[in-house]
Amino acid sequence: MSNSWSVKSWRNKVALQQPQYPDPAALERVEQNLAHFPPLVFAGEARRLRNDLAKVANRQAFLLQGGDCAESFAEFHANNIRDTFKVMLQMAVVMTYAGKCPVVKVGRLAGQFAKPRSADSETIDGVTLPSYRGDIINGIEFDEAARVPDPERLVKVYNQSAATMNLLRAFAQGGFADLRQVHQWNLDFISASPAGERYQALANKIDDALQFMEACGIADSVSQLHETEFYTSHEALLLPYEEALTRQDSLTGKWYDCSAHMLWIGDRTRQIDGAHVEFLRGVHNPIGVKAGPSMDPDDLLRLCDILNPNNEAGRLNIIVRMGADKVADGMPALIRAIEREGKKVVWSSDPMHGNTVKASTGYKTRYVDSVLREVQQFFEVHKAEGTYAGGVHFEMTGQNVTECVGGAFQVTEADLADRYHTHCDPRLNADQSLELAFLISDSLKAARQ
Repeated sequence: MSNSWSVKSWRNKVALQQPQYPDPAALERVEQNLAHFPPLVFAGEARRLRNDLAKVANRQAFLLQGGDCAESFAEFHANNIRDTFKVMLQMAVVMTYAGKCPVVKVGRLAGQFAKPRSADSETIDGVTLPSYRGDIINGIEFDEAARVPDPERLVKVYNQSAATMNLLRAFAQGGFADLRQVHQWNLDFISASPAGERYQALANKIDDALQFMEACGIADSVSQLHETEFYTSHEALLLPYEEALTRQDSLTGKWYDCSAHMLWIGDRTRQIDGAHVEFLRGVHNPIGVKAGPSMDPDDLLRLCDILNPNNEAGRLNIIVRMGADKVADGMPALIRAIEREGKKVVWSSDPMHGNTVKASTGYKTRYVDSVLREVQQFFEVHKAEGTYAGGVHFEMTGQNVTECVGGAFQVTEADLADRYHTHCDPRLNADQSLELAFLISDSLKAARQ
């Protein structure tokens, strides 16, 4: 791979999972407009996230990454953003309390609009149309006009992401994340569940600790008790959008993709000589790489060399997505290769994508037990290898959806039709997410002891 890089050098490579726009000139005009828009995030924030992830790589913190499978125009509402933020705060406080270490919070928000597809088209009742690729590209309606890629959607995604980013900053820094609000983060529909009851007991302990600190006169002077850092991320799939929002930092002269703090490369687009690897090797954001069952250890090492040539802690996150009961077969070889070569990476578990099935009712779903089992296996393999299970990566929402089967409320396959709102893959609801957080907290506590 040539060392010469520019924001456009990816265009000389094969770019998979890209739509075919009927009017390339219209796409170019949109790209030029976006290139003059303000950045959604700043280079200094991306550097802070790299520093935080370096602590994860050095076993001093834990990564919680979660949010929508695919954001949509239809589901855009302040309450949905707020409730997902609430659940992530709950999950983080549960993990922090048990693990006695900071939790780095990264949302799949403010940019997660594009989705890779296993086929370019789909057929329903004998009619074949282009696949839905996320609201940034085309519409979900099974209609010929809706499925035509429209470049104006990139502008709408930017505007929705900017509004989401504005609200997230207000929540994180404006008092909503104050630990004295820990009881208010609980959502009504999970308060009576086993996970909700366990969370209330934990919140009472935190209240007691805060009252003690206030009595000692130190609580008000600790800013971390009153606000939090919250970062954004998405899969860097639609490369024209990512290029248009890439900026050169005025302080360092380095290039940053300012569409999000962290970007990742999917399992379908991680080709060594592909366009996505070429683009992301040149930006200085933290980068994730999805590693599925087909990931070869030598290919993973080559990706490390390309994406993190200086072997800097905090730059590279390996997001493992094997599927339940496949972790022990696929992950040890990857870990051993990384350890043998001394690569500095964050290991995180994506227990969602390898566990997607079709229910008897026809809905795409995931079984909570399979998700929990993959997370447990992830921790067990790291313990056996003497390495650090550094994070988790979930598709989840604060909405009371019925998209994944199981959990304390026992969502059944028959229940899926009740509140199945996702625009792509099924998400854990708030109760299922909190249940998973307690499982992880138990693993963190055991590892600490």
